Amino acid sequence: MSHGGHLLFIIALLPFIGALVPGIMIRAGRNACAAFTAVPTAIAFIMLLILAPQVMRGEVITFQLEWLPQLGLSASFFLDGLGLLFACMITGVGLLITLYARFYLSGEDPMGQFYTYLLLFQGAMLGIVLSDNILLLLIFWELTSLSSFLLIGYWKHLPEGRQGAKMALTVTGAGGLAMIGGMLILGNIAGSYNLTDILQAGDQIRTSDWYLPALILILLGAFTKSAQFPFHFWLPHAMAAPTPVSAYLHSATMVKAGVFLMARMWPVLSGTDAWFYIVATTGLITMVLGALIALFKDDLKALLAFSTVSHLGLLTMLLGFGTDKAAIAAVFHIINHLTFKAALFMTAGIVDHETHTRDIKRLGGLRHLMPITFLIGTVAALSMAGIPLFNGFLSKEMMLEEASHTDWWGSHYAVPVLATIGALLSVAYSFRFISHVFLGPQREDYPHTPHDPPFGMWAAPALLTLLVIIIGVAPFLAEGIVRAAANAVTGQELKFYLKIWHGVTPALWMSGIAVLGGLVLLGLHRPLDAAWIKAPRPEAKAIFDRLMAGTVGLMRGITEATHTGAISRYLAIFSVAAVALGWAAYSGSGLSAPTRTHLPVPPVIAVGWVMLIVATISVVGMHHHRFRALILIGIIGLSISAGFAYLSAPDLALTQISVETVTILLLLLALHFLPKETPKESSMGRKLRDGIIALTAGGGVGALAYAFLLRDIDTISDYHIANSYEGGGGTNVVNVILVDFRGYDTYGEIIVLGIAGFVIYALMHALLDGPAARRLRNTDYSQDRSRDRHPLMMVVVTRVLMPIAVVVGLYIFLRGHNQPGGGFVAGLVIAIALLMQYMASGFAWTQERKKIEYHTMIGFGVVIAGLTGVGAWLAGQPFLTSAYTYVHLPPVEEFELATAMLFDLGVFLTVLGAVMLMLYSLSRIARFAGQTVNVGPMDYDPGHPYTKEEDEGAR
Repeated sequence: MSHGGHLLFIIALLPFIGALVPGIMIRAGRNACAAFTAVPTAIAFIMLLILAPQVMRGEVITFQLEWLPQLGLSASFFLDGLGLLFACMITGVGLLITLYARFYLSGEDPMGQFYTYLLLFQGAMLGIVLSDNILLLLIFWELTSLSSFLLIGYWKHLPEGRQGAKMALTVTGAGGLAMIGGMLILGNIAGSYNLTDILQAGDQIRTSDWYLPALILILLGAFTKSAQFPFHFWLPHAMAAPTPVSAYLHSATMVKAGVFLMARMWPVLSGTDAWFYIVATTGLITMVLGALIALFKDDLKALLAFSTVSHLGLLTMLLGFGTDKAAIAAVFHIINHLTFKAALFMTAGIVDHETHTRDIKRLGGLRHLMPITFLIGTVAALSMAGIPLFNGFLSKEMMLEEASHTDWWGSHYAVPVLATIGALLSVAYSFRFISHVFLGPQREDYPHTPHDPPFGMWAAPALLTLLVIIIGVAPFLAEGIVRAAANAVTGQELKFYLKIWHGVTPALWMSGIAVLGGLVLLGLHRPLDAAWIKAPRPEAKAIFDRLMAGTVGLMRGITEATHTGAISRYLAIFSVAAVALGWAAYSGSGLSAPTRTHLPVPPVIAVGWVMLIVATISVVGMHHHRFRALILIGIIGLSISAGFAYLSAPDLALTQISVETVTILLLLLALHFLPKETPKESSMGRKLRDGIIALTAGGGVGALAYAFLLRDIDTISDYHIANSYEGGGGTNVVNVILVDFRGYDTYGEIIVLGIAGFVIYALMHALLDGPAARRLRNTDYSQDRSRDRHPLMMVVVTRVLMPIAVVVGLYIFLRGHNQPGGGFVAGLVIAIALLMQYMASGFAWTQERKKIEYHTMIGFGVVIAGLTGVGAWLAGQPFLTSAYTYVHLPPVEEFELATAMLFDLGVFLTVLGAVMLMLYSLSRIARFAGQTVNVGPMDYDPGHPYTKEEDEGAR
């Protein structure tokens, strides 16, 4: 970690931490909500300014937190010039948008929710520009799609908002999936998933056979995110979002993520014909097409949206040229586009907010009523048009200069001519923005009488337009950050100076043609607009809608044809596929000769094996009778337990016996509410088919196991045996594997078990409120199965066994690290003891004596296990690494203390809580159905004679 690396990690986390605050602070008022939203963004921005001097000197600040280093997974961040530029854009504009949104959103809009989404998106964008590990970058990349979906669809009551959000998520999400494949290929070529390593392997990547597939897949992600042709159509439809979202996502952040990715990968992917022709051509087409469509849009935000598409195409084209000067121009235009486009979006929002319309044909003459807004919008639009003394002019000139020297497919004129046309169209729609909105006579038919908004709404765009002017007249002020970012893009030290006048060059002539041609187009806009409306042309939205409808219809057809709800069909498909793949693997590789001989089979073992086979076949033959099938399954489980014990696996035997006991008891309770027999549904042909598949699959698995048993193979078990005591502090290898070597797996498993308990509880809760509840109430329990359901003998025996079982469970728990046992088995043993109390004395009587909620027990178990792992993390060790020591307390002999015991305690509590919660959930059905419950611990209590009235009242 370099100096300042810890600040980098804090910057990446701040927005996500801050996202927890707005939902709470909105209770204190809108001002408090906005202020506390700005705090984490402001702190991140200040930290970036603190780190900026190091980056401007050419240093790269790094931070790395290892997660799974063997797989190349780490939380790695780095900050260079390019990352600094984008991170400052994200946080700086984020502050302005926070201020603007405070005054833009109405009192009916849930502001806390908006700011929460905004900070989540901000954190995802910061993660993209700061990530060093490409796998981490991919996670943040998809987070931007998800969080932008929430922002674009913020006004969920509007159909166009919902559709725009879905369209953006579909297009950018699909591109992100393609990009995942490209990034994995790139990491595989470079031999590392760290960007700092990949950026040093340019020659190796470009000469690889996998270069072109990786390039295409990565560019799909970049093009979809940055709305490049033919994926440009999603961005204008995202304009259904509130204007603060448009100003943030579509000028400074989300749509520039694709541009950032191309700039970041420029050192390793550029410099080839494939890069030039794919990237430059796509950018050039997008630039011209976006500008052409923008000219004829009457919706203010739609005009700006397509202008954004055009300028993103300009940036893509510059990066596609692959020259150092083009990269410099691209970096400079990223800054300039940010300033004037964010200001223009905010201006459009102000006009919409004050006039209640964004229709240009209903506007005009606003300079008289909104002079401040007019000034801000005019300055920003002139910069967008590329007029001198505004910053947009400088980067436009640099773009035209590079275009004038670029050949395309042997033609020296194609790129310069098309670039000039794009600039001409940009001038036309920029002047149209000024003239058709602000100039002309004042109208009398505005939907709402407009006036300049309060200071809080125009302050942010005014600051941005001030930057437009300052950079336009003093570009040397931006040289430092442009040079640092351009050096990061190109991977080399560049010498250049930003200046207003470059002499009489081809770019100047091209720019003059663009300005004059734009004025001509503006004068001819009315007839051209009429011709545009009448001209037939493909509609991207209609094409997308038809494509999505066709895809959904096809998928629905496949789903309905394959997902019939018949589990036998699913199992048949999976089994046949597994057998086919296994056969392909077996036939494609040679099998070595056996190295082991058969062991003798004692008669007792042979008899047990035959009994196991008979029980298994009996389950198949008697599966329609549920109770018999359950008993046979129990016999099979106990037989397997005996096999584990015989094969010197006592831990597995203990676990299997405990699991079988608990499972049988719970299933018996569940079967109580099901018919005794399952109806026969399968035809003889289907039975024959299923039998063949089952025998084939089972035979294949058996053959695989047999082949392994006859051959010596290298396994990881030797490592576990050798390091169990030294590494984990335990002689019971199985337990050390569960709580140390593979503790993360165990942690996940207990979480799943706890979730299963909660799900069963929730399902039972839902079951008791609906049609199923009515059927349960109609169940006839008038004829009791037995008047002696809780007999005295069973009650006495379970009372005696309860403390013994608890002691045994604790003994098994304490000895687990060195002898067969552990938290899982101990939890099951005590669960069995409690289950017996419920069986003996009844649910109601036992439940009244329960002191701890099972939900709480599961929660404590998961938390204790997790904190044990975090403790190892804080100690500088991998998650859930055990620590142990030996303690001698006279007169007690020396004994061991290990953190594994705390983890095992978490396992114990989770298992016990989950099992008992399942029992509680199933037992609720019986009580709800009206089954009688006993008042005392048994059916007959001499001190309290049993009466039918009490039985009825206890229901």
